[in-house]
Amino acid sequence: MIDITYDVRADANGKDPDSHSATLRRYHKLLWSKPLPNGADFTLSATRPGTYLHHHSDLGEFFLASDSVMQTFSRWELTKHLVSQLPEVDITTFQTLGYTIGGMMIFPGNRVDAKMTINGARGFTRRIADRFDLTLECIRRHYDGQHSPLTDVLARYRDFFALFEDFPGYVDFFLLDDLVTPDGRDIRFFMPFDDFVFPAVPRDVASYMEFRRRSMCFMEARNRRILNWCEWQRSP
Repeated sequence: MIDITYDVRADANGKDPDSHSATLRRYHKLLWSKPLPNGADFTLSATRPGTYLHHHSDLGEFFLASDSVMQTFSRWELTKHLVSQLPEVDITTFQTLGYTIGGMMIFPGNRVDAKMTINGARGFTRRIADRFDLTLECIRRHYDGQHSPLTDVLARYRDFFALFEDFPGYVDFFLLDDLVTPDGRDIRFFMPFDDFVFPAVPRDVASYMEFRRRSMCFMEARNRRILNWCEWQRSP
């Protein structure tokens, strides 16, 4: 059903897997077409021209796009001097795991008032630096009515986040449990959290290796959780 070891770059023909991997789109459709916390079906369609995944019902209309959310910083100018000191295999394994389904999410892909999407804002906002742990903290604060560096962009898609009712509902739906503490109140950050102080990137080799370790642990755990969910779905 879903191969949690599959590198979605394999069928993207050298292009961006988020838009060109048919396998990734199929995986997203299979995983996220399911009942919402209120019991309503959130069925996704991959047949609307020009749209990655689409939902239209009494719940509203949603245009969704894939996002490879796990940043490795292997190509960032700020971290090139760190990455160059590491064995190439350490970077390659990090990147490969990031292109499995455990490193993928969907977010609304339509622009509202010609402004940035969530995907764009994550990468453009220096205090987030494309990190998914910091993005999830912003989403947690969105549900709690607190300010974050992504307050404005998340508010533009409030109807999407309302589908999941609250932060625990969002975490449960997207199988993100391994990135939050057991009580669901806090994020398990990939680096010590400094309340979004810039720069949000590793500053030395030791901090990069710890960032890598925590990131990979999360992706491996989420892949297992995805596999378990798929097996549960198939059970009688």
